[in-house]
Amino acid sequence: MYSSNNNQTIKSWADDDRPREKLLNKGKSAVSDAELLAILLGSGTRAKTAVELAQEILETFDNNLCHFSKASFATLCKFHGIGEAKAVTILASLELGRRRKESEPARRIKVTSSRIIYDYLKPIFEDLEHEEFHIILLGKSNDILKTIKISQGGTSGTVVDGKMIFRAALDNNSRSIVLCHNHPSGQNRPSGNDLKLTKDLFAFGKMIDLQILDHLIFTDNGYFSFSDEGLLQ
Repeated sequence: MYSSNNNQTIKSWADDDRPREKLLNKGKSAVSDAELLAILLGSGTRAKTAVELAQEILETFDNNLCHFSKASFATLCKFHGIGEAKAVTILASLELGRRRKESEPARRIKVTSSRIIYDYLKPIFEDLEHEEFHIILLGKSNDILKTIKISQGGTSGTVVDGKMIFRAALDNNSRSIVLCHNHPSGQNRPSGNDLKLTKDLFAFGKMIDLQILDHLIFTDNGYFSFSDEGLLQ
């Protein structure tokens, strides 16, 4: 923990203790989460250094970066010393981190298990506070062709149009599809609507010879697979 001293600023610290200099001299891995956030903040308040302010912010989120990544603009601005510019800087850095995951070098991914689907979906669904419904289009040998967002809703649900799902699959010459949606609540069990929708889509897909391989319900702590639970029939 860094001690507070109103008469002392980060500029007066030894080089090895300053976040920016520490990163440059010792490398990124030597810098703590609070120090990284302090670099983004740039400055603190009259009562706290940037590092102390960063520590206060992270402690509010239980020092859990997953929780912190969900912070809203309004929440950040509640901290004394965080104005609009600093809040936007933090949100921008978090969004860059998410986009970096989405832009991993392209590679052919073959779906052989529900876990592969879950790991593939993480950059899309993690940290969302609203519900979205996506489909994964698969080609020969169950290789992933692309992922398409079908709908976006609120915290408790989203409306799904079956026609959009099958039109997208047919337009992209998909051999089979995987249904995917998230539960922001963290509850990974299917609702009654989830069960009915999956049953109806599976039946129609069977009629037109377009197989639905699975339907995954995604949460930050795990997932539910209709296929693994024997519910696709």
